[in-house]
Amino acid sequence: MSDSAEFLRKIPSVDQLLKNAKFDRLSEQYSRAIVVQELRGVLEGLRKEISCNSMGLDLLKQKIGCLLETVAFQLNKRLQPSLGRVINATGVLLHTNIGRAPVSCQMGSQGMEISSSYTNLEYDLTAGKRGYRDQHVEPRLKRMLDCEAALVCNNNAAAIHLILNTFARDRTVLVSRGELVEIGGSFRIPNIMEASGGLLKEVGTTNKTRISDFESSIDAQTGLILRVHPSNYRIMGFTEAPSLSQLSLLAQRYEVPFLHDLGSGLLFPSSHPALLKEPSVEESLSAGVDLVCFSGDKLLGGPQAGIIVGREKLVVQLRRNPIMRAVRVDKITYALLDRTLLEFESERARQSVPIQKMLYTTKQEIEKRARSLCEQLTLKSLSTALIDGHSLVGGGAAPEQRIPTRLIALESSTQSTNQLEANLRGSNPSILTRIESGRVLLDLRTVLPEQEDIISKALNALA
Repeated sequence: MSDSAEFLRKIPSVDQLLKNAKFDRLSEQYSRAIVVQELRGVLEGLRKEISCNSMGLDLLKQKIGCLLETVAFQLNKRLQPSLGRVINATGVLLHTNIGRAPVSCQMGSQGMEISSSYTNLEYDLTAGKRGYRDQHVEPRLKRMLDCEAALVCNNNAAAIHLILNTFARDRTVLVSRGELVEIGGSFRIPNIMEASGGLLKEVGTTNKTRISDFESSIDAQTGLILRVHPSNYRIMGFTEAPSLSQLSLLAQRYEVPFLHDLGSGLLFPSSHPALLKEPSVEESLSAGVDLVCFSGDKLLGGPQAGIIVGREKLVVQLRRNPIMRAVRVDKITYALLDRTLLEFESERARQSVPIQKMLYTTKQEIEKRARSLCEQLTLKSLSTALIDGHSLVGGGAAPEQRIPTRLIALESSTQSTNQLEANLRGSNPSILTRIESGRVLLDLRTVLPEQEDIISKALNALA
């Protein structure tokens, strides 16, 4: 205890340190208030270490001698933006933890241009009077999908909440037991339903639900029939479910709205091997579904948004719900979404929308890029090898499907696999990889071409 008391007395006071000219210069660079705040935090950290008997006298002297550098480092870290770019070399295209779909640099620049100016967000330039926000995407969606109306809110969970609150508040919602899913971040369909005021009514069994189960469940209290995309799982084997057409006819007969929560955002049927079984918005509408909702930042490859398309009389009711104002999107989202949809309408999406380009990049093209990157490396302690592997769509789309790819496998003679992964993750910008069979793997499918030079420089620096 006497050692601790002696050590504590050696820690200079804040006032003593602030008399140092170097701390004055630090206060000029930042501000005296936050320098003092950070300095107090560092000194308190020293006191805690001493109290835990986890510091010797030599280490204490060393840390006191480096107080200025420590405070400067902490201030620099504190005053950096929290949200930054990362390089996705994991091979998961729609990686929820790192923002799902990236938009192209060109679209991003156009979004920034819109954000730094006044816009015609809610102004009809032709009529010279107030307009409405969806005028910027609704006409394009109506043309592309041959639907009556469209609406945009801030994500697909908000879209579901809005629809349930509008048509099923204090009324029952019919859902097959096998579709009561949990989506990212532990959000569950029953919880969203409860928050919206809808009353869940489970239909059928986990693996088998028939159209007769739905019909026998409809009564005067039924507000909505809901079909949910299974997202990141599949029920295999002895299964049965009514078709969209069957449910649409049933909904029409009983005059109950039918909602398809499609989630993944595939607009049209795809020829890509990984997406052959993925349901599309166009197919749902063609089957007679009243409302379809889906994400903007998944397979569509645009900004985060919840898009609702379907019958005009229902969309009008959604617009009138006061909740719509709470879940509407801003001008940047409309700008990015409209430009993304424009690429699909002009049939340029496979070349210009990053997620689409990644999906359709061949294994041979990935290998060519991987070989080129490896040739840029001047490695002494790192060995590289090209191996077969697979990429994943992610984001709750095509969970069983793997896309063939070529991977760069890294092994270090001076660092463990975990250390190498952590060092790449700690670079600026962070490079995210995956570990398999004791090696760090990089999948260039999810790396933008202009980022390859950053990876090679980071690897050369580590080696």
